[in-house]
Amino acid sequence: MSRKYFGTDGIRGLANKVITPDLALRVGQAAGLVFQNGDYRHRIVIGKDTRLSGYMIENALVAGFTSVGMDVLVLGPMPTPAVAMLTRSMRADLGVMISASHNLYEDNGIKLFGPQGYKLSDDVERQIEALMDSDLGAKLARPFDLGRARRVDDVRARYVEFAKHTLPRNMSFEGMRIVIDCANGAAYKVAPEALWELGAEVFSLGVEPDGRNINRDVGSTAPEALMRKVRELRADIGIALDGDADRVLIVDEHGRLVDGDQLMAVVAQSWHEDGRLSQPGIVATIMSNLGLERYLQSIGLSLARTPVGDRYVLEHMREHGYNIGGEQSGHLILSDYCTTGDGLVAAMQVLAVVKRQGRPVSEVCHTFDPLPQILKNVRFKGGRPLEKQEVSKAIAAAKQKLGAEGRLVIRPSGTEPVIRVMAEGDDRALIEQVVDDVCEAVAAAA
Repeated sequence: MSRKYFGTDGIRGLANKVITPDLALRVGQAAGLVFQNGDYRHRIVIGKDTRLSGYMIENALVAGFTSVGMDVLVLGPMPTPAVAMLTRSMRADLGVMISASHNLYEDNGIKLFGPQGYKLSDDVERQIEALMDSDLGAKLARPFDLGRARRVDDVRARYVEFAKHTLPRNMSFEGMRIVIDCANGAAYKVAPEALWELGAEVFSLGVEPDGRNINRDVGSTAPEALMRKVRELRADIGIALDGDADRVLIVDEHGRLVDGDQLMAVVAQSWHEDGRLSQPGIVATIMSNLGLERYLQSIGLSLARTPVGDRYVLEHMREHGYNIGGEQSGHLILSDYCTTGDGLVAAMQVLAVVKRQGRPVSEVCHTFDPLPQILKNVRFKGGRPLEKQEVSKAIAAAKQKLGAEGRLVIRPSGTEPVIRVMAEGDDRALIEQVVDDVCEAVAAAA
């Protein structure tokens, strides 16, 4: 059954059009009612990134939660993984992050975490949706039972210490020149602070949020400024976070970008050598490069693939006992430490490998040569073009051309009327032909 409000990563949309105060109020009331499970003072933690609309949504959520008798701890600007960690650490019944991740400031969203710091299941989200569309007036708390709200001031230091403690006890980044791009987002204070405390010489970008500049020409979705700065300063490494700091990309000392597939390979190889992998492999999505899969096979590890979305990666990890997973886009989930993607913690793990090996980032983080991979989008007006007979024939023909040495992935976007067509293999010319053939068939049927 489809959901009305929740997508693959919480509720997201245009601020004050889709994500309105009324919607946030009802989310707070409905989620608060779902997570009341005993006769005690329930508590909620709420964090946010730096979007202008965060103030409006935060206040509406506080009103919603307190109106059903929940106490609220307001954290202020904090990374999404910090909110997940603090939900568990502070024994909260629910954690809330106000963010639209890597989107620009006009959008915002609401992400919810259960008491153990994990994103909610589809079933729980459906329960919340059902309550949101019901008559909530009869379920509000009596005046005596209303909740209280207060701001918590020490959470930044708590998260910095948590991140530092994911490293070996005597690990220091002294002597390393690091450029950190915080995307004018949620990690603009904690990420530079943590790296500096670990001994690095830190240069910061994207640490002057004004409510409207989050992810604008900075961060993991726009790494060009970081690439230039690394070359200009002759830094050892650049680190690019996104607006809520749950994803990370790396820039090597030459100013070249390193994606999430390479980072997963670096951490997986290191943990494999140290005997720290809980399973002989990692989890990634159908979009991860075939080169990653072949590299892992060469060192005796497997790659389990899931649909696109970090929640599906995490579900597979939990079900099958893996402790490394992620996405090519830079979501790395290291479940020994985190219950969701954590850009800062993932970057620290890569830095630890670089420091221990004493080699340049360009060598450490180039574990395999990616295969040619081409992705194109086909926009359609309506209907289900993938179910048309001519499209099915084109897909079958494309798979036959690729054979066992290539991959074809076709999927509809979850947020817009677009079909995404991706192929990869050793022969770039063949890959281009295959993608174009499928795109033409989809466009003709749309």
